[in-house]
Amino acid sequence: MPTLPPPSVESLDEILPQEPLLMMGAGPVPIPHKVAYANSIVINHLGETMNRVIEQVKAMGRYVFQTGSAHVLGVAGPGSAAMEMAIANLVFPGDRVLCVCNGYFSRRMAEMATRVGGEVTVLQVPDFEYALASRVEEALRGGDYKVVTIVQGETSNTVCNRELEQITKLADARGCLAIVDAVCTLSTMPLEMDAWKVDAVITGGQKGLSSIPGVSLLALSEKAWRKIESRRQLMPHWCLDARLADNFWNKKSYHYTAPVSGVLAIHEALRLVVDETLPRRFERHRVCSLALQRGIEAMGLELLVPQAARLNSVIGIKVPAGVSADAVRAHMSRVHRVEISGSFGLEIVRIGQMGEQSRAHNLFRTLHALGSSVQHAGAALDLPAGIAELEKGLSEEALTA
Repeated sequence: MPTLPPPSVESLDEILPQEPLLMMGAGPVPIPHKVAYANSIVINHLGETMNRVIEQVKAMGRYVFQTGSAHVLGVAGPGSAAMEMAIANLVFPGDRVLCVCNGYFSRRMAEMATRVGGEVTVLQVPDFEYALASRVEEALRGGDYKVVTIVQGETSNTVCNRELEQITKLADARGCLAIVDAVCTLSTMPLEMDAWKVDAVITGGQKGLSSIPGVSLLALSEKAWRKIESRRQLMPHWCLDARLADNFWNKKSYHYTAPVSGVLAIHEALRLVVDETLPRRFERHRVCSLALQRGIEAMGLELLVPQAARLNSVIGIKVPAGVSADAVRAHMSRVHRVEISGSFGLEIVRIGQMGEQSRAHNLFRTLHALGSSVQHAGAALDLPAGIAELEKGLSEEALTA
């Protein structure tokens, strides 16, 4: 007989707000109905139906990653699990690794590389600046590096590494493998894995793809796969061993019980990307983000990062002096039912512009909630001017395409 009494708990109906929150932070993002429906289905993870789903996920993944590689793998875990799979499989003990760092998530890759025995050198980028290819080239001359890690968009401080293509091509020319974190950028802006000579691209489901958290994707180049196959020592991670994962994703064999509902969800999310096409999706994100930025500034708030280094998929906004970012976010959530993000030690708020977030009706609701909440916290803003500029920006940015 049980010795502990059953706990007193609430049902989700009692916990969740009556009106669903609009998720406009740095992730997770709102998901389309078809994705949500797919996530409610359970099928045999080793059956023929699943095999057909997997083949389509890989084909659509190759399109989104812009690669002809056969090595597109799903990962049962967040984007950080895909990141760890890439690093654990491609960084051998003793390998010299150059980690280009300009924020929280780029430093996470450096820590992961250190944990698996890599000899890590950190190339620190100045605050709110993007990594310069010239500085990376100089650093590469200083050592026999095997791997370079870099983010395309640093979610934590909303910096975009504009010279990513030049950097990954430099790494390739030096014989390095290039690992790129595209968790918040894939499908929101161009990234051409093969053309840019990238060897591993990491993404999570819950951002640009507008799928659920907890199922991620990793694409590996043929060069990267050759290194994985050359490993002689035992891989320290069983679940994240790419060769074992390949049994399921490419050989219709068993690795572990796949998160079938999540795989079905990411299938539908990828299908919606393919239906929209990448050029149209990139343009939708560009128009929506730039218009929102214009509205924020017209209202009287200051953006965190200069335009040249600014990430469009997550926007960082300074709060006025004397205003608490946490208080603004709490008021937005409680009164307006809009959730945005804080940051990692910075007194800012962040608004996501990924996937389903980049829709005009979401922008108007979010900008109004932000402006009203900053005013409630005691700052003077011109909210009507911000809304008017957002509307103007949506029209003008579309016309300049």
